[in-house]
Amino acid sequence: MEIKKVGVVGCGQMGSGITQVCAQSGYQVVASEVNDELLNKGLAAINSSLTKGVAREKITRQDKDSTLARIKGTTDMKEFNDCDLVIEAAIENLDLKKKIFTELDKICPEHTILATNTSCLSIINMAMATTRPDKVLGLHFFNPATVMKLMEVVRTIATSDETLEIGREFGKSAGKTVIIAQDAPGFIVNRLMVPQLLHAIRMLETGVATRNDIDTGLTLGLNHPMGPLALSDLVGLDTLLFIANSVYAEFKDPQFAPPILLTKMVAAGWLGRKTGKGFYDYKQSS
Repeated sequence: MEIKKVGVVGCGQMGSGITQVCAQSGYQVVASEVNDELLNKGLAAINSSLTKGVAREKITRQDKDSTLARIKGTTDMKEFNDCDLVIEAAIENLDLKKKIFTELDKICPEHTILATNTSCLSIINMAMATTRPDKVLGLHFFNPATVMKLMEVVRTIATSDETLEIGREFGKSAGKTVIIAQDAPGFIVNRLMVPQLLHAIRMLETGVATRNDIDTGLTLGLNHPMGPLALSDLVGLDTLLFIANSVYAEFKDPQFAPPILLTKMVAAGWLGRKTGKGFYDYKQSS
């Protein structure tokens, strides 16, 4: 099956990035949000990103205009009725995602593949909210979707070989390096990354080393581009806490148990870059 038109449910930070990537890759894209305010905010973010690309001479003005021309915003999910692929990029709430998949299943043609951008939730649970579990899979873009080159294509126990192959080829067409993961909590990257970030937080919490020394240790000692505490701020401490709790609930593995410091920082609203304060103070540095 050839994918010509892509739908994206959600036009927030991830959804807008996914929409831009798909449109820049030549696909016609329909992006939805729950109201006009959020939709316009997401579309404005895409326009701003493309404008910066022109200013940095990474794309031409013609590239920008043609990309925007391939994007249609909507608040009506019925506009997904002629999409070949729909990618759900709503917040990480399983009940909400299952509701979206049930609605998409009713709206979309039989051939449409339904995908989720979840970073840790059970995809088979979403798939079973539809009448086409063989056509459901994970297409996990990394944040920011316009920059990060990796995509995890996630197969459930019900995903067909054909659906998996279409997902793999779609990822490649979007300029991503594709890795295949099974539908297990955290998939590949978060399963490896989260324990490391949590361990760094525990080291800070127990006074093993300072924030700067922990981050410097990994950037210079392991040649990582960013230290674990700075990376936690970039991911979002609430997001990190959610993923840790989700994976811990499945495995009961202590390495995924969130440190008390992390839970307190989230309770205080210190979520990292997006709030201006996390392990680092971004308000002072800006």
